[in-house]
Amino acid sequence: MPKTYQLLLTESVEALGIVGDVVTVRSGFARNFLLPRNLATTPSPEKIAALAAKRADAERHVAEVRKHREEMVEKLEGFEVTLERTTNDQGLLYGSITQQDLATALKVSGFTVQPRHVRITQTIKRIGDYDITVKPEADLEATVKLHVKSDRVLDLHKHDHPEAPAAPAADSPADLEDKPKGKKSKAGEDEEHPKARKAKSAEPAEPVKGKWAAPAGPAAAKEESPRPAKDKPAKKAKKGE
Repeated sequence: MPKTYQLLLTESVEALGIVGDVVTVRSGFARNFLLPRNLATTPSPEKIAALAAKRADAERHVAEVRKHREEMVEKLEGFEVTLERTTNDQGLLYGSITQQDLATALKVSGFTVQPRHVRITQTIKRIGDYDITVKPEADLEATVKLHVKSDRVLDLHKHDHPEAPAAPAADSPADLEDKPKGKKSKAGEDEEHPKARKAKSAEPAEPVKGKWAAPAGPAAAKEESPRPAKDKPAKKAKKGE
């Protein structure tokens, strides 16, 4: 069984040829597509002559399509298309932009573009700007600017700059006057200022009723000396002694 067949096209087949063309195709394509749909037949001079008028009409149609595509490519160059899609908070789409999506958007704008004419060279799953090539024919192409936007307002810098902790409130002048200036102890209580301690230690101790108290401070470290007793007057001698 031959791997290829030579057939005469009885109808125009895109990307293959127009009616009246004799083409060489693979056997599987011929058996499964062209022949069952009566798009081709075995070539012969009689059949080719019978298709001459139909071929002339096809050639005029091809020329019109070519002219229309040349004009369309000129208008498409630099044309901007905006598509809105549902995204997450980071701007990722819940799907991807397809050839069909862009072809549909261009048709709405008045351009006759087929999905196969759109050439997407990367997977578009994030909001942003992209350059897309539209190629209706092998020697005709234009670059379209695609803008993919979210259908809601996004704060993309929210997670890039975390909020700084709030600064402690500054003490007012009145608070500074009331606040003791001593150091903090390990337990968190305010210690007395060294000058306050020194002045306090210099204060005399209060007398205790019935007792004599030594002064506070460094003098208290000395041994307490007994208070000198007053000399009692000598008793008068009795008479006769």
